[in-house]
Amino acid sequence: MASAASANPQPGPATQRFGRQPAPYDLAGIGVGPFNLSLAALGQGVPRLRLACFERNPAFHWHPGLLIEGSTLQVPFLADLVTMADPSSPWSFLRYLRAHDRLFPFYVAERFHIDRAEYDAYCRWVSEGLGAAPGGDGTGLHFGHRVDAVRWDPEFGVFEVDYTRTGEPEDSPTATGRAHARHLALGIGTAPHVPGPLRPLAEAPETPVIHSADYLRHRETLLAADHVTVIGSGQSGAEILLDLLRRRPRGQEGLHWLTRSAAFAPMEYSKLGLEHFTPDYTRYFHGLSEPARDVLLPRQWQLHKAVDHETLAAIHDELYRRTLGGGWPDAVLVPGVRVRTAGRIGPGRVELHLEHVEQNERTTLTTDAVVLATGYRERSFEELLPTLAPAILRDASGRPRIDGRYRLVTDSRVRGSIFVQNAERHTHGVGAPDLGLAAHRSATILNTLSGRAVYPLPTRTAFTTFGLRGATGHTPPPAGPPAVQPARTPAAPPRTEAGAQS
Repeated sequence: MASAASANPQPGPATQRFGRQPAPYDLAGIGVGPFNLSLAALGQGVPRLRLACFERNPAFHWHPGLLIEGSTLQVPFLADLVTMADPSSPWSFLRYLRAHDRLFPFYVAERFHIDRAEYDAYCRWVSEGLGAAPGGDGTGLHFGHRVDAVRWDPEFGVFEVDYTRTGEPEDSPTATGRAHARHLALGIGTAPHVPGPLRPLAEAPETPVIHSADYLRHRETLLAADHVTVIGSGQSGAEILLDLLRRRPRGQEGLHWLTRSAAFAPMEYSKLGLEHFTPDYTRYFHGLSEPARDVLLPRQWQLHKAVDHETLAAIHDELYRRTLGGGWPDAVLVPGVRVRTAGRIGPGRVELHLEHVEQNERTTLTTDAVVLATGYRERSFEELLPTLAPAILRDASGRPRIDGRYRLVTDSRVRGSIFVQNAERHTHGVGAPDLGLAAHRSATILNTLSGRAVYPLPTRTAFTTFGLRGATGHTPPPAGPPAVQPARTPAAPPRTEAGAQS
C-alpha cells in the first residue's frame, strides 16, 4: 500500500472531480488547540503529507483566563508538542528558547516545570511558524475559519468540510468555503462545565458568577467584592484561591473555598503513579472491557483532578502567615459540601444552598461573587457530523467506539478515518487530556496514515507491568503500525494513503 512518500501516484476519481483545483487534503484537522497543533508540527516532517487545520479563533490562545502569574504546567517541559516523538523537531520547546535567545537563562534557572504563560507563548510561536503554506495549496493552519458541517462523499471517497471565515462580512462571497479531505482529526477541545444548580446564574447578565476559565478577565471585579466563594478543589480552584488570598488585605480576606470532594487532596505524583500517563497504560486500559473501564476511571480522580503539593503548601503557608499577628484569617475551607440550589439576593449578591454530604446537614451561604472551578467537559462533535452519526458505532452507553489508533469506529458507509484527540478518555483512560501524551498520539496518527513508522515509537514505556498478560515477561505491541484501514468490523475496499493522489 502506498505511503506518504509514494512517488507518481495515479489519478483517481477525486483527481478527476477536482480537476485543476488543489487535490483533497490527506488530513484535515478541526480545531487548533495543543493536540492538533502537535499533529500539524509533526506532520510537517511527513514527506508529501497534505495537512490543513481549521480554527474558528483568530489566533492561538491556550486557557488565557488561567495564565495566572507564576502558575506552572503540571507536566515537565519535555511534554511539548513534539519532543516525546521527535526530539530533533524544529518545533520543540528548546528550539523556541534558542530562537528567543533564552536557552542559557533557562539552563541556569533549572526549570523543569515551566509557566503556563510560557507554554502559551511557545505554542503561539509554533502556530505562527507553521501558518498557512505559501503557494496557495491550502495546507497549514487556517485561523478565523469556523467549521460548520462535515459530510462524507461516498462517490469520491472524501470528507466535505464546510467552513465560514469569521473575519469576513456575512454577505461577502468569500465568507464561506468548502475543503475536501480523505481523513479527519477532531481536536475541538473541551468546554467549561457549569453545574446545573448554578447554570441560570452563570448565564444571567451582570450576575457575579463566573467560570474559572474567565478568571483573569474578572479578577479586578472579584478583588473589589467583599466576599468571594470558590467552588471546586482541582488545580484551577486552588490557584485562584491562592491568587485572591495573596491580593486581599490581611484580616479582610472574605473567602470561602468549597468542594464536594472529601478533602483538599494532593495530586498523585509518585514516579510509579505517573506511569499511568504512559503509552503502556493507555494500551492496557484500552484492552479492558467497557464495564471495567467505567468502574476504574472514576477511582483515578487523584491522578488528574487533585492539587499539586506545592500549591497546597503555598495556601497553607499564606494562611499561616496571616495568623502571626494573632487571630485567624477570614478564609473558610470546607470539603464535603455540594451546592443544592442557588439564587440572587438583591443586586449583586448570591445565596448558595449547601449540603454537607457526610453530616447530612444543610445551610445557606451569602456571597458577593462565585468562581466556578468546576472543570471542563469534552465538546460533542455530533453537531459537526450529523450526517455521519448513523455510521458511528457506539458502546453500551451510547458513546462512540474508538479503536487503539484513535479512530472512530464506523461502518462501511464511511471509508475515511476520523481520528479524535482528547475525546477518548472512556476508551483510553486518564492520559487522554494529558499534554505528555500529545506527541505520542500525534505520531501514532501520522504513522497510521502513512502505513509505516515515520516516527518510530518505543515498545515499552513503563516499569510497571499492567495486567497479567505481560506479568511473566513484558509483551511489547506489534512492531510498526498497520497501514490505514477502516476502523470497522465489515470489510471495506482499500483506500489511498496520505500523500497519494486518488
